[in-house]
Amino acid sequence: MFKYLSKKTFEILITFLGITVISFFIIHLAPGKPTDVLAELNPKITPEARARLEKFYGLDKPIYTQYVLWLKRIVKLDFGNSFSSDRRPVWDKIRQRLPVTLSINIISLLIIFIIALPTGIYSAIARYSLYDKVMTLIVFTGFAMPGFWLALLLMMFFGVHLGILPISGLKSVNYDFLTTSGKLADMGRHLIMPIFVSAFGGVASISRYMRSSMLEVIREDYMVTAKAKGLTDNRITYIHGARNALLPIVTILGLSVPGLIGGSVIFEQVFSIPGMGQLFYMAVMTRDYPLVMGVLTIGAVLTLLGNLLADTGYALVDPRIRK
Repeated sequence: MFKYLSKKTFEILITFLGITVISFFIIHLAPGKPTDVLAELNPKITPEARARLEKFYGLDKPIYTQYVLWLKRIVKLDFGNSFSSDRRPVWDKIRQRLPVTLSINIISLLIIFIIALPTGIYSAIARYSLYDKVMTLIVFTGFAMPGFWLALLLMMFFGVHLGILPISGLKSVNYDFLTTSGKLADMGRHLIMPIFVSAFGGVASISRYMRSSMLEVIREDYMVTAKAKGLTDNRITYIHGARNALLPIVTILGLSVPGLIGGSVIFEQVFSIPGMGQLFYMAVMTRDYPLVMGVLTIGAVLTLLGNLLADTGYALVDPRIRK
């Protein structure tokens, strides 16, 4: 097991380096510079002043030199300072918003895991039944529905029409005057729609994958043998069948982490949630290179950690992988 995890960790480090190289060069190949935003606010700025700004931000150096300097800072866990007017350290901005995005994504993953797996298992057992047909309809609706459109529908219905849920932010205006239980309830009401939007597509896809995987397992000879030995249906389904059906699902759950993090940009912007997704959008719009690279780096680390956890879970479920 140690050898297996060591190999995976080395592969993750190489992958991380490749991600940073590609991201850094693509960002700098995009049209425009951070100084363009400052120049738009001051149309009388001279070319000399623009050149001084580029030198101040280190943009006058060759791109590979900028990358090497950035990589040296990253080794020391220093993401540099933001190009925005406040010049705050990038890590301070990310650290302020990271807990919000992580909390929403972790809750979404738990909801996906709790709902999708039993739904997929029961759909496989009761295939072609009314329940299976209804769930198939819901699943394909989830596949086809864009996240931002679903968010807007929920905001119009529950927020505007019914007025029972807040449509933006994480806290109400009177949040500071509420009791501890009231603060938790208020924040929970604000998170209902964002978490639903974040988890809806994942529940649809994972339940369908689980159904397909379970259908393949049901046809295996060892399932017939277990039934012939007189084992109960629940033991056959959930002990012998579900565990083996989880093998591809563990990998898919690990690969779903990038989708959840990428989806944060959409629903955090729609619901005005102060998380990493909204921060990333603002950084891209202002061409704040250090902040963009900081968010991309944290997102890459979280994604690679998710894949490592998936590989570890895969090895735990299937002893053959450890060998």
